[in-house]
Amino acid sequence: MAKFKSTGSKRTPSRKRSHDSLEAMRTRFPSGTIIFSEGDLGLTMYVIESGEVEITKRIAGKDRVLARLGKGDFFGEMCMLEDSYPRSATAVAVTDVEAVIIDQSAFTFILRHNPEIAVRMMRKLTDRLRRTNELLEEAGGARVELDDSGNGDRGEPARDPKARLVEISSGIVFPLADQPETSVGRIDPVTGINPEVDLTPIDVKRSTSRRHARIRREEDGSYSVIEDVGTMNGTFVNGVRLSAGRAFPVKPGDTVTFGTIQCRFESDDMV
Repeated sequence: MAKFKSTGSKRTPSRKRSHDSLEAMRTRFPSGTIIFSEGDLGLTMYVIESGEVEITKRIAGKDRVLARLGKGDFFGEMCMLEDSYPRSATAVAVTDVEAVIIDQSAFTFILRHNPEIAVRMMRKLTDRLRRTNELLEEAGGARVELDDSGNGDRGEPARDPKARLVEISSGIVFPLADQPETSVGRIDPVTGINPEVDLTPIDVKRSTSRRHARIRREEDGSYSVIEDVGTMNGTFVNGVRLSAGRAFPVKPGDTVTFGTIQCRFESDDMV
């Protein structure tokens, strides 16, 4: 398999520049290409525009698939946060891949203009820290405290039989979780976060963020919608754009739009 390490600037297709030193290079990796190998020196990260990439790691003498990534996902970001950071896994193009190669100057620009990337990276790093703490607890026999972030592996929550979202065009029903808050978005293979309401099957345009919004059941039995920080394409209730982090009341029959996905909120307990 061909191997390409993005350690220089000789490949220059579709290069873009800005006054903030944004320098993002689009490139193509044929199917089977090793984009980088575990242990390589990391100087750039990647954002997938099309195709699929597998992230693998050699464990006990065997290559193990850690994630399968697609359009909009990113990988190789650890070197953006620490200079000369060796790759902790191998990235392989399992189909033809179009990707954007991002160096540290471009990364700084993106964080300023696309907060969702920063939020997703923080969630991913928090999840890694949680898993590391679990290993330390197993090795040392003592509990390591870490504030709950909502990340990490979770069991499938029980479903609320009386409250739901119904996608208007298809009629697909998404029951809310039987808990105070229900997350809405798309499965994120990068962070491992799975929302309780997963819009992935119907959001073919990927207009919703991975962690787009939350529906909260208030103490009085009413419901509110809260847009998460970093959401790019907005959340709307009956056409009104929500402000990130602020609860907006919702009642049965209201139209709640996540990106381009329009849903009707229904609750049997509310008149």
